[in-house]
Amino acid sequence: MKPEPVKPVKLFAGVLYSDAQRLEQARKLCEERFGPVDYVSESFPFDVTDYYVPEMGAPIYRVFWSFTQLFPPEDLPQVKLATNEIEDALSEGGKRRVNLDPGYLDYDKVVLASAKYNGQKIHLGHGIYADLTLHYEKGRFSPYPWTFPDFKSGRYEKVFLRIRELYKRQMRDRASQ
Repeated sequence: MKPEPVKPVKLFAGVLYSDAQRLEQARKLCEERFGPVDYVSESFPFDVTDYYVPEMGAPIYRVFWSFTQLFPPEDLPQVKLATNEIEDALSEGGKRRVNLDPGYLDYDKVVLASAKYNGQKIHLGHGIYADLTLHYEKGRFSPYPWTFPDFKSGRYEKVFLRIRELYKRQMRDRASQ
């Protein structure tokens, strides 16, 4: 059997921030690299761990952005490397003020990019791994045993359902062209 063409995916970023000004700078830099944002979620308190507090200060929030342009999934390593550069550009005294967690969504799953190895992650190249985080079934997203606690909690369910709706609309529009 020959491989089929790979469908494009919906790029998003889960952004941790403690400084609203740096958040806006990060968005502007991301839009320069990845194109316009077509969805911005509400800001959620990031209260599942204090791991980032020494680096970022407190309180910390998470917001999600999705991008209008659809991407080939194999571009995820380059996206993660680009977001690392943006984090570095906005850091202060070697400490990040924003933490950009890019990923993608398709009809069936949410995948995060990671520079950290773990048993369930698949290496994609350039030291970047794909972390299968949520799967879609019967109208909802469900976590895996290894999914990060804030993603596992269900608090982002409506966000990912909305991004999935945007993706479905874009894929329908592409099919009708």
